[in-house]
Parts: sequence; structure tokens; C-alpha cells
Amino acid sequence: MNKDQTRGRVEQVKGKVNEAVGKVTNNPAKELKGDVQQAVGKEQAKYGDTKEQVKKEIKRGS
Repeated sequence: MNKDQTRGRVEQVKGKVNEAVGKVTNNPAKELKGDVQQAVGKEQAKYGDTKEQVKKEIKRGS
């Protein structure tokens, strides 16, 4: 697992926490922040997954 995968998944978890806190406290701004964090985290994790896949393909080709 590379750092982009890790950071992305951590960001997703932080986003879920912020979203839940926003719902419980009736704070739409906090909820939105959580949604955005989740989306950013998902994309960063996808980027990391792609990097790993490319590394594996390069190793297979060698």
C-alpha cells in the first residue's frame, strides 16, 4: 500500500466522522465538509490504487 492509498482512506474516514457529527449536531456546514473530505479521499485512494497497478504491470513486463 502506498502513501496515496493510505492518505485517501484516512481522509475518507475523517469525512465520515465529520458527516456524522454534522448530522448529530444539525450543522450542515460540517456535514458538507465531511462529504467533500470523503470525495477527495476516494479520488486520492483511486490514484494510489492506479499507481500500485502500474508498478505491478511494470514488474511483470521486466
